[in-house]
Amino acid sequence: MEKNMLAFQNGFMQVRQRDVSAVRKKIKSILRLGSDPAMWNRINGIVSHTPAERAAIEAIFAEYGITDVWGTV
Repeated sequence: MEKNMLAFQNGFMQVRQRDVSAVRKKIKSILRLGSDPAMWNRINGIVSHTPAERAAIEAIFAEYGITDVWGTV
């Protein structure tokens, strides 16, 4: 099965439950997302990311010790 390299579902599923809200808030802020459906589209790779957005998303996950970010679970 091929990984969806536009999705960051893999990284998001590794976030500790206590950190989910903070990670979601940071990602929504850097991507300028105003709704949960927009966030869902990004998590699941329906909407692609610019190289700058990809780097910012990776940096947020790195704050929480997550390095394997891209792909679906």
